[in-house]
Amino acid sequence: MGDFNVALVIVAAVVSVLVLLVSVYLLVNYQHPDDANQAWFPKLVVVLGITVAVLSILMLPADVANRQACKRAVYSGACALTLPMKTLWLVVYIIDAVLVFLVIPFAMFYYEGDQDKSVGKRLKSALIWVVASAVVCGLVLGILYALIGKVDFTVRHLSSSVQAFPNPNQFGAFTSGQPCIAPLTRQCSANTAPPNSQTTWTMRATFPEYVVALATIVGSVLFTIFGGVGIACLPLSLIFSFVRRPKAVITRSQYIKEATELGKKAKELKKAAEALHQEERSGNKGRKWRKNVKAVEKELLLLENDMNALEEMYPQGEKAEATWAFTVLAYIGKLIFGIVGLIVSIAWVAHIIIYLLVDPPLSSFLNEIFIKLDSVWGLLGTAAFAFFCFYLLIAVIAGEMMLGLKLVFITIHPMK
Repeated sequence: MGDFNVALVIVAAVVSVLVLLVSVYLLVNYQHPDDANQAWFPKLVVVLGITVAVLSILMLPADVANRQACKRAVYSGACALTLPMKTLWLVVYIIDAVLVFLVIPFAMFYYEGDQDKSVGKRLKSALIWVVASAVVCGLVLGILYALIGKVDFTVRHLSSSVQAFPNPNQFGAFTSGQPCIAPLTRQCSANTAPPNSQTTWTMRATFPEYVVALATIVGSVLFTIFGGVGIACLPLSLIFSFVRRPKAVITRSQYIKEATELGKKAKELKKAAEALHQEERSGNKGRKWRKNVKAVEKELLLLENDMNALEEMYPQGEKAEATWAFTVLAYIGKLIFGIVGLIVSIAWVAHIIIYLLVDPPLSSFLNEIFIKLDSVWGLLGTAAFAFFCFYLLIAVIAGEMMLGLKLVFITIHPMK
């Protein structure tokens, strides 16, 4: 069992490094070409945000595996290398809260500010907004913690008379029909205790745990919104993307015709953007101006999508055939992942219905599957659980990309 503990620690360390490397790769691969070798602070925020988000999901299977690490320990030092999960949970969620309420708002206020202002003025403005937000959040947290920062535990006081414990040879007498020493069939002291034996213990939670609890509540609300949309739309969008894929490479004349039409749209959008920029400089930034800006942004997004689709249908350069082959493979990958995602989505929905919504549960379903996989190999069930949890994270990201969200001070834009 000690070897399993060491393996768990090694796997956790390796996965953490891999998550960091994948976050860096996503940033490098999807950043705008104009942002190369500049804007290092928002890039650091993006990498850190993705890493913390993924690790907070993977902490669930890590916690499950960590609880099982000492289940059959036969010597006192077997659990010396298990993970300090309580400390890790607090660290991850506190870093998450700092990113959400301080670091990310500062980056958004700074980089979405008026570009005509100097760096010092933009920095000052961003700091003022962040400090004001932090003061408001601190006051709200402090007041709530002072008023309702407590935890209620329902407990029952149990007592019984002293009886002789059976000798080791009589342990076989304990069955599901006779679980206790008491002569009552299928009943122990907990079953026969009077109603007035139940009471409530009230304890004050520590402030870090209270912050984690509030962050979990906010995250649960956002997870319900975005996860509910993403778990349905993610696999279907991937499958429909394969269905609507370009079937063959278009001819050069078709490419020139389509490119000419896109060029005309681009010129019209450029003129509209220049006109809006002139209105912004003149100080005319009313509701109509903001509406026109959103309309131009929407048209620009559609134009960019059309341009990418055209480039897919007519690859150019010396490696045009290889580019087309990779395009075909990418769409096949979308189909495979879409089918797998559809199966996982159905499994999650079925598990929620038959295990959580129905009382008593009809079946443990996924829980039983993960336990049986663990019996095949120590970390197989944990790996499967990690995959299902990570899929939920991808579904939430897909839901946010489709919906977007506007908060009081911060607008989370739909992405592509």
